[in-house]
Amino acid sequence: MSFPKVLLCLVLAFVLFLGAVWLYLEFSINRTDALPDDYEGRPPAGEGTNWLLVGSDSREGLDEEQMAKLSTGDASGKRTDTIMLVHIPDNDTKPTLLSLPRDSRVEIPGYGVNKINAAFAFGGPPLLIQTVELATGLRIDHYAEIGFGGFAQVVDAIGGVEMDIPQEMRDTKTGVVIPAGKQTLDGAQALGFVRMRYSSATPRSDLDRVANQRKFIGALANEIASPATLLNPFDVFPLLGAVPDALTLDTDDHLHNLVGLAWAMRGISSGGVITTTVPVTSASAESWDPAKSEALFEALRTDSPVPEDALME
Repeated sequence: MSFPKVLLCLVLAFVLFLGAVWLYLEFSINRTDALPDDYEGRPPAGEGTNWLLVGSDSREGLDEEQMAKLSTGDASGKRTDTIMLVHIPDNDTKPTLLSLPRDSRVEIPGYGVNKINAAFAFGGPPLLIQTVELATGLRIDHYAEIGFGGFAQVVDAIGGVEMDIPQEMRDTKTGVVIPAGKQTLDGAQALGFVRMRYSSATPRSDLDRVANQRKFIGALANEIASPATLLNPFDVFPLLGAVPDALTLDTDDHLHNLVGLAWAMRGISSGGVITTTVPVTSASAESWDPAKSEALFEALRTDSPVPEDALME
């Protein structure tokens, strides 16, 4: 067989392989009916696209040994440990990764004023999305959720994530200790890093925790997108095996939507993505600043630059 024919066969085989991987992921990722049905007062669609990203504290699928290793505790049920809104604009405005502190007190339809993460416990993803939409005035288009075990599995699948920790982090509640300095965090350490708020290194409690979560997402995105990961079969294949079990998407979401999200988030570490927290009126993260938060939400609704005074670490 001539060289051109051999090359053509290799190219076709590679294309078929990519197609098989795409179909495997498309049909293997968990789905849930997350987006609520239309309801009275639902915000109209604005400019751009909005994702709600949720890190749940579900221990589903973890045995006692795994829960001890991950320092998850043994609470029953499922709540939101992390709530983030990603806005991907239709113009050349930078994407925005926005943390919604889980202790934020907002109106939960049917339940009165409560902490925003209670909406997930009361009514799952649909009630959480409705609560977020009404509190922000932003219509949610897509939904993604990951639990404790899935998060750690993805991190371990790519051989860990490199982080530079400014000072030692010692959680007085869970006992998790992360030393200072540049290091590679494995799944258990990474979970401890993004959850930690009872530490001298996190004096603002939940506000510091959500800032650390955004830093880690940036480092994780860089690690996954790096040639060292994508060209290494010992990283790629474990990652492909971990993603379907780790992630839950809305029933109408597809792999190309997820790829679009990942592409938009690739610039977190380089400053290509705005990362911020909803402006609050106190260090407790319970009350949003009415004027600044509305200015932030209005900018996202209209694909406009976010005002500097509405940004918060």
